[in-house]
Formats: sequence, C-alpha cells, structure tokens
Amino acid sequence: MTNSKPRQVRPAVESGPRPVLTFTAQRRGKPPRHFADLSVEERKEVAEKLEIPGFRMDQIARQYYVHRNADTSTMTDLPAADRERLGEVLFPPLLEKVRDLEADGGSTVKTLWKMHDGVMVESVLMRYPDRATLCVSSQAGCGMACPFCATGQQGFTRNLSTAEIMEQIRQAHLACERGDLGEKVRLTNIVFMGMGEPMVNFKAVFNSLHRICDPAPSGFGMSARGVTVSTVGLVPGINKLGDLGLPVTLAVSLHAPDDDLRDDLIPINSRFKVKELLDASREYFVKTGRRVSIEYALIKDMNDHQWRAQALADELNKRGHGWAHVNPIPLNPTPGSIWTSSTRRAQDTFVQTLRDNGIQTTIRDTRGSDIDGACGQLAAELVAQKGRG
Repeated sequence: MTNSKPRQVRPAVESGPRPVLTFTAQRRGKPPRHFADLSVEERKEVAEKLEIPGFRMDQIARQYYVHRNADTSTMTDLPAADRERLGEVLFPPLLEKVRDLEADGGSTVKTLWKMHDGVMVESVLMRYPDRATLCVSSQAGCGMACPFCATGQQGFTRNLSTAEIMEQIRQAHLACERGDLGEKVRLTNIVFMGMGEPMVNFKAVFNSLHRICDPAPSGFGMSARGVTVSTVGLVPGINKLGDLGLPVTLAVSLHAPDDDLRDDLIPINSRFKVKELLDASREYFVKTGRRVSIEYALIKDMNDHQWRAQALADELNKRGHGWAHVNPIPLNPTPGSIWTSSTRRAQDTFVQTLRDNGIQTTIRDTRGSDIDGACGQLAAELVAQKGRG
C-alpha cells in the first residue's frame, strides 16, 4: 500500500538494461502496488528509481485521472521505448470483471469484480436524469457481523488497497462516458456504501478520498460534496474523517435509537454506544458544516415502531436542529433471512413521526432489488455455486 517501500533490482553492470522496479507483493492477498497507490511525493521517488524525468509521472497522472487511461501502450506522450516497461511496473492488473447484472431498465448495473488473488467484491453504478452515482466497496467481506447484512454474513477477507478502490471508480467513469447505462452521463457521486466498513480500512479510504477530490494531476477532481462515507459507528474513524479537511458527507448506519436493540443489530455498538456515536456525528457537522445522514433500515416488527421514531427524533433534537437528515431505507432482504421489510403503513408512520418532530427525512431510493441489490449477495451467490459444483 502507500507506505510500503518499492523494491528495486539493479543490473549487474551500469551499461546494462535500465533498472526494473517491481511493486509486486510477496504475501498472498496483498495487492501489487499500482500507480493509483502513489501520492504526488511518492511519484517523485518512483520516477528517480525508474530513472525517468519527474514530469513523466505528471503525464501518466493526467492520462489516468483525466483520460481514465491505464494502458501505457496508448499513452503517445510517453517515449515508445518506455511504454511497456512503465505499464508492467505502474499498472499491474487489479480487477477483472466477472459479471454485470442490469436492473431498472439498464440504469442500474451491478458488477462483480475478481481481484488479483481471487477474492470477489461488488460495485453498483446508478444513473439518474442528470448524473450517475457509484456505490464502491472498500473491503472484501466485512468483519462487523451485522446479522441483516449480506456482506456481514460472509465475514472479513481483507482490506482493499487505495488502487483497488480507485480502479472501481475509474471503470465507472469509463462506463458513464461510453454510455453503458443507456446514455452518456457524468459520474458525479461516490458513496462508500458497498462491501466493507470504510473506517476499518481508513488509510486506503482516506487516500482514496484525496485521489477522488484532488484536481488533476493529483486526482479525479470530483467535488467532495458528491462523496459520502458510511460507517456503522466507529467513532475514532469519524473523528479522523472530520480532521481530514475534505467536506465529504458522513453517513451513519444507525438502525436503532436505543442501545438495547442496537447491540443486537450492530455488534460494534457494544463498544461505541448510541450517545457517543451521535455526539461524534454532531461534532463532524460542527467541524465540516456538512449535514450528517442517518441511515435507518426499516425491519418489520424489529425497529420500525412509532415509539422508536420518536426516540430517534428526541436523540437528534437534543443535540440541536438541522444537523442531521434521516434516510429510512426499506430493507432489501437477503435469501433465507428472517429479516423482512416493514409494511408501508409502518414505514409511513415512522417517517411522519420524524417529520412532525422537525427532522428532515427522505425515504432512500432503492435500486437493483431484482438483481440481489444488497452488496455481498452476488459474491455470496457465486461462492455458493462453486461450493455446490
């Protein structure tokens, strides 16, 4: 990852071939180092080891971040003699598309990716009338063990590298620009709501946030206001995110306003209770000026009671007004799960109770329900198929 030092193999004599720099990891599961893993300062160090002028790294960065190009053979601003070598060193293959599933008339595409070591992750690309949003994964699997979550049921495999996250985003940019979603559209929004808990993989995620938002040649130059980072409630990560200096949106997967229930729904609540989590979320709003999204999956006869909506409103209002926006989410149940979505009547009562208490509330748009839209379902399905085979 970004802190690992590149290993250099020098020729036996100075007149021999130019140095070969390899980023390939020796430990299985750790992805090979990629250009998108490099900070601007690290690019300079790599350029010296590769014995190329520093401006070549800026050229490569513009190809990658502006033109979404990771194929050095087509980078005509690079010397022809260097293109193959730079491609091998800087752009090892990280993602291989396994399957695309379309929904919502082709405006939603869920992609299953196989990583270099065979682990599977998913991303979901969604087109709206004037923009597109990518739901990106930050881990293979998840260790948070939330019982109603498909990814949580799989357990944790490993963190993704910065570049593995960025490659999901680059591929989404290309898909939008090609018109893969039915028409050409700009990718304007990134949500870290795919597989994994972003705050556990905070270093790669925070590096990715800079690559997403910093202007070229440092990054894609996307607006921080179009980026959302979700967490089930890791308070230290929320504090670090608030100190990052990027006004991205924080989304807190709360799902219950009381510790008794949340301890069962979100195991990490045994460590960071609702009060501490909401206090940290409020502080994030103070630091950044960005309203916090409170995510609340409505589960039938579990957390959808009117009194819990009132309790949620009370908890938010005691910390001030206008700092949080609640997104009730109709649960997308996983196959064989005991968890089911709330009735429409319960949903409407829950929402109205929040609004009557002055809480800004919007039912979350659910996409891809006909293609196992919940993150982790497609990967779990493939693993099950292999097990049966």
